Amino acid sequence: MALYDRDYNNNTIDTGYVQERDGASVAFMKKTYQLLAASMVAAAVGAYLTMPYAATVMQYKWLIFGAELLVLFFGLSYSRNKPGLNLGMLFLFTFLTGVSLVPLLARFIESGSGAVIGNAFLMTSILFGALSLFAINSKSDFSNWGKPLFITLIVIIIASLVNYFILHSPIMHIVIMAGILLVFALFTIYDTQNIANGAYDSEVDAAVSLYLDFLNMFTVILQFLGIMGDD
Repeated sequence: MALYDRDYNNNTIDTGYVQERDGASVAFMKKTYQLLAASMVAAAVGAYLTMPYAATVMQYKWLIFGAELLVLFFGLSYSRNKPGLNLGMLFLFTFLTGVSLVPLLARFIESGSGAVIGNAFLMTSILFGALSLFAINSKSDFSNWGKPLFITLIVIIIASLVNYFILHSPIMHIVIMAGILLVFALFTIYDTQNIANGAYDSEVDAAVSLYLDFLNMFTVILQFLGIMGDD
């Protein structure tokens, strides 16, 4: 999911970090982060409404995941430059991601560890905010990170599938989660700087990229907290 609309060939000139393209306006950045916040609300609504049906969600998790991918790669691409429709696709996608999280969230709630969810969200927010501020204020050019991060992510996805279907190794699972957290932390820096440098034409596309970074970091941090709590 993290491959959405990222320009891995984005090149810049580093002369005290001056970009070839004009940077994004303050209004663009503000709208992007407003959409990011609204996307999180849509995901929370999706999780809340379907929490009573956690068993059913678990049963159809691959179908729901397929619907997410369909909206992400086709719905959002089709609705690009179509005001209103692209917002609808954004919130449909984020709503579905909230539904997908229900089995994981339900596990914590049913075990009486619901507070861990709030802790994971707070930790992710702090980490995401710190990485974003670093990316915006840094004098370094991170535009060449795209391809290495993309390749690393593909390797992690393959390793994850091998472990899920064949190895079933808890240690391997922890290593994969650590890799995911690192990759999406770096993606947060990469995406934030690209947005600040005007690499995105649409606030919706920019918000989707940041939302994917946040979502994946949140999921991993939540699982790590569950491991530390022996959940």
